[in-house]
Amino acid sequence: MPGEFEQLVAEFERFQAGVRNADDRFTGLGAMQQQLTELRASAASPDGGVTVVTGPGGAVLDVKFTEAALAKGPHALSAALLATLREAVGEAARRQAVIVEEAMGDDLGLVDQVLETQAVAFGTTVEELRSKLPDGTPQAEDFSEQRVLRPADPPTAPPAPGPSAGDRFLRTLFDEED
Repeated sequence: MPGEFEQLVAEFERFQAGVRNADDRFTGLGAMQQQLTELRASAASPDGGVTVVTGPGGAVLDVKFTEAALAKGPHALSAALLATLREAVGEAARRQAVIVEEAMGDDLGLVDQVLETQAVAFGTTVEELRSKLPDGTPQAEDFSEQRVLRPADPPTAPPAPGPSAGDRFLRTLFDEED
């Protein structure tokens, strides 16, 4: 009987840990949403003549040209604008992926997926794009599989057919009172 009670307590603790994990993730959603709303990324052309600022989802928020960029003519200006737009939108996507991964965990490898896709699309390497991620970007640690108070319980054998451990415990408890 003591073994059954300990098993019930362990099951209850695992259930509570799952609830705490879900609560922690939902708590982080509000902060994640705020960070995504405030997201800004900017890029400038190599000569500094074109600057583009983007927001969430790569939305273009601002475009600035210098007099020197305007003087280069429409074809050069167009090429500089498109290249700078790609860079700014790509930066916004990378930052969004980092924010989401920090809040939700890296189970999906979201940042890696974005980097791999952009490397192919932009004709560069994942390492080059990774170097453009914000310095000091904290990586979320996943503590969901770690025990806090004691080491993990050894694996339990599947329950035998018949009444559950909880049913047997309650029957034994009431039988002892008679």
